[in-house]
Amino acid sequence: MARPQSDIEAGRETLIDRVIELIEERGTAAITMTELAARAGMSTANLYRYYDSKEALIEAVAGRWFQPKVAIMEEVVAGDLPPRRKMYEFFARRFALMKAEWERDPVAFASYGELGKENFELVRSYVDLGDHYLAVIIGEAMADGHFAGLSVDEALSLVNQMVSVYVNIGTMDLVMPRLSLEKLARIVDAIFDGLSATDRGARAVKGLKAA
Repeated sequence: MARPQSDIEAGRETLIDRVIELIEERGTAAITMTELAARAGMSTANLYRYYDSKEALIEAVAGRWFQPKVAIMEEVVAGDLPPRRKMYEFFARRFALMKAEWERDPVAFASYGELGKENFELVRSYVDLGDHYLAVIIGEAMADGHFAGLSVDEALSLVNQMVSVYVNIGTMDLVMPRLSLEKLARIVDAIFDGLSATDRGARAVKGLKAA
């Protein structure tokens, strides 16, 4: 008789817990199906009843890690804040959450960054989802007259480059002590006050001048 689906789901959640323990204790190198089976007190064959591959397991771990960040994005985008404030909250709330995670355990935080880098194709959908929600905010800003002359995709690319250090876990880990919500607010203000297709002279510079 097949186990009730609830039992399977509970087992999967427990295995995610065990993976997180391994990551936080020993880093990403500890994530093997053999190590996980030993930690969970089951055979490797039984482990595959819950996850049919290591990739499926890592994808589930990523889902656990991203879930609160996705919830923040959905809440902000669905809110009725003006676009400038909405963009700030879109980045600030996730940054505050990730900074708290970093403060709790910087080594584990770095391990999650490494895991995402090693398995980028498995987490790409979350990156794409973030871009989708950011594009919605940009569209609202454009309706209010911001980002003149730029397409949504052009503005999206520029905004991502300007705030990447506040959302890219690998980069964030390197400079976390120098990041702050106050600096992020200034960056968002600069985006709204100046980002457009207008050439204000930077490209007209012919060469660098020696001091």
